[in-house]
Amino acid sequence: MHENTPPAAGAGAGTGSPAAADASTAAEKPASAGKPVKAAKPGVSGSGEDRAKTSSGRGSTRLPGGKGRAAAVAGATAGILVLAGAGAVVAGGSLLPGPASSRPVAVAEAAVPAGASRGVCPGPARLLEGTEAGTDAQFRPESATAATKVSAAVLSAGGVLPGSRLTRLDGTSAVEIAKDPGPAPSAGTPQELLAGVVADRAVDQVSVLSADAVANQNASAAGAMKYTATDGDLQGSAAATCVQPSNDQWLSGAGTTVGRTSVLLLTNASSTPATVSLELFGAGGKIQAPGSRGLLVAPGTTRSVVLAGLAPTEAQLSVHVRSAGGPVAAVIQQSVLRGLTPGGVDYISPGTSPSVRQVMTGVDIQEPAGLAALTGQSGYSDAGPALELTVPGASDAVVEIKLYGRDGQHALPAGGVITAKAGATTEVSLAGVPAGQYTVAASSDVSILASARMSRGLQAGQASDVAWVASAVRLGSQHVVPVPKGGQRQLVFGALDTRATITYAPITADGKVGAAASADIAGGTTASISIPEQAGGADVVGYVVSASGDAAYGAVLLGQDGRNDVSSLAFLAAAAGQETVPVALGY
Repeated sequence: MHENTPPAAGAGAGTGSPAAADASTAAEKPASAGKPVKAAKPGVSGSGEDRAKTSSGRGSTRLPGGKGRAAAVAGATAGILVLAGAGAVVAGGSLLPGPASSRPVAVAEAAVPAGASRGVCPGPARLLEGTEAGTDAQFRPESATAATKVSAAVLSAGGVLPGSRLTRLDGTSAVEIAKDPGPAPSAGTPQELLAGVVADRAVDQVSVLSADAVANQNASAAGAMKYTATDGDLQGSAAATCVQPSNDQWLSGAGTTVGRTSVLLLTNASSTPATVSLELFGAGGKIQAPGSRGLLVAPGTTRSVVLAGLAPTEAQLSVHVRSAGGPVAAVIQQSVLRGLTPGGVDYISPGTSPSVRQVMTGVDIQEPAGLAALTGQSGYSDAGPALELTVPGASDAVVEIKLYGRDGQHALPAGGVITAKAGATTEVSLAGVPAGQYTVAASSDVSILASARMSRGLQAGQASDVAWVASAVRLGSQHVVPVPKGGQRQLVFGALDTRATITYAPITADGKVGAAASADIAGGTTASISIPEQAGGADVVGYVVSASGDAAYGAVLLGQDGRNDVSSLAFLAAAAGQETVPVALGY
């Protein structure tokens, strides 16, 4: 289910109320640690009553005769000896070793059982509720050609496919990819690598890809959705990977100026309610928006938040999504309308967390002269390529930007070093760079968030498209890369400093993993590989990708023949093996 929530400025009701925000804040504070209990100090032996009897006899203040005095002297001497003995015990106690609980204990490592892998695939792009039909049939808002399809792949482990499925968000099954294989296979000779696939499955709502662990190892699985439309306000192409739910995510590239619509979609695919709080960063700094905290997302639902209700007239907007309770999958549906002319549709997916280096690959830049003529016209200033930087911390960032193309590094016409304001977003134009595909690297002295914008279409008044490239993970071993069917498809790889070797094996619709090919990529360059429609007589629906050597990054670049459509898919991180966490013992 979807619930549009365009909070008005100053709104205080519902989940966005101050009371809810305070409750959310209180829920986020850790419980206070208990105060240590002080040990009792050793004292003089004997009760108070005994000591009173020693100092006075049955209420009399007079000492008796000689014998009494001798007895009193003896008693005093005995008391002194008792006190001295007690002091010796105290002094001696300080020389004894402390209790065992005060000795340091080595930190233990506890194994974390592998769980099911889960990815949430966005549903079809939709217009906001209340959008009225246009008067010009050529520019009607609704689309008669819109189609949304999901592709996915799950790799075998030890020769068996893990139990896996594609379901609707409400839990009803759409496709069973593989049944539960039962007990884990015994260790033996390596088995042939197999795949369970979903090839271009039409969907009409949010989908969830899940795969069970095998032999206490997380399954290697990934999915992607692709939306296409050749008419309506949301015409163009949009693609997104099926996002792994998380309690902390960053998204960059939204806009809420006139003609730009950004809708944050929060999906809770777990069985635990999630309370979401948003941090918003604009060009002028951090935005304090009523209604941005304490957003409740019930299990099995999607909540839609219209970002213009929280941060209106923002040309560049980044969103930090944090949730307490259940993890959520966050994505932004972004669309552009220039007057009556569609300017593109896209899904902005989470990138890597802020760090001192951010890398975007597969950034496709059009011919610079045509871009200059287009962006110089009214309403087209954001139709060109750009890099968006967000500095979440309190210190300004000095950022060095490098572009690596097919033939090596290219300099930015305006210079490659800029200062980005703390707590704000900064846009850096990539205009003037020669046409081609690039890997963009941004290195900073403080942690930053980055994403890159690319566009297709050079004629004003004609439909164009836009796509945002999120910051990518460094490639490792056995990434599952789903590839939607149809149109132009390319694998794009970038190596930064020295050479990297990429191996890629096709996954076909019949569940086979073909022989791997390799590509040697020189340091400081970007290379692209066209994806064939078929391999071994079956449709190619994905790849298994691995990298060795220097740091390398990858993406899938998608287009449509004869149209200005463009979209990008980031590679997901490879499946992790069994993980451990440190466990400290103490009180």
